[in-house]
Amino acid sequence: MTSTVMVVDDHAIVLHGLCLLINNESGLKVTLQAESGEQALELLKTSPRPDLVVTDISLPGISGIELTKQLTALYTGLPILVLSMHDELIHGERAFRAGARGYLTKQEATDKVVIAVRRILEGKPYMSERMESVLHHTLRVSPKSKVPSAISKLTDREFEIFRMIGLGLGSAEIAQKLERSIKTIEAHRANMKKKLGMNSMNALNRFAVSWADRDRV
Repeated sequence: MTSTVMVVDDHAIVLHGLCLLINNESGLKVTLQAESGEQALELLKTSPRPDLVVTDISLPGISGIELTKQLTALYTGLPILVLSMHDELIHGERAFRAGARGYLTKQEATDKVVIAVRRILEGKPYMSERMESVLHHTLRVSPKSKVPSAISKLTDREFEIFRMIGLGLGSAEIAQKLERSIKTIEAHRANMKKKLGMNSMNALNRFAVSWADRDRV
């Protein structure tokens, strides 16, 4: 029996490479491809549901984290494997919290994406040994004894807005994409500025752009 997969990535070369890797394996077939979260959601409205979704975390519109949240809400039991370039400990925790069944860095993807896909299709979660160790440690350690990074202080919604700021979107554009009011977005920006210790909105914007540039490498 062949298991079907949807792959979501805004880099054409990466998208093509992932599809080749998966299609070259017996019992696996990529049936849907999308270059954004919005496109993925639209495709799923009119296409047969795949057995698994593989999505990049850094997409041009809604992020892979937000896509994961929406997919798990719309399609009960649909397993999702999230890929990210780096910042494993921050993105990984967010991905699992959003409902993902697996997390894999892109550096590992060539060697391990098929292993991850098969494991998740078997009903088991997939994460690196490092990620597993950190998550287990997090469960044992009191929250007060943890020293979070600056970005980890943000809520998932704030992190989504922060990422969009880094991509160059203004408050009006973010409000439209997230279906929120501009006033709400501005309130989130003010909260982020305070949490991240920034002395101005310009400083917040520069930090967001710097973060986004590293995440797109």
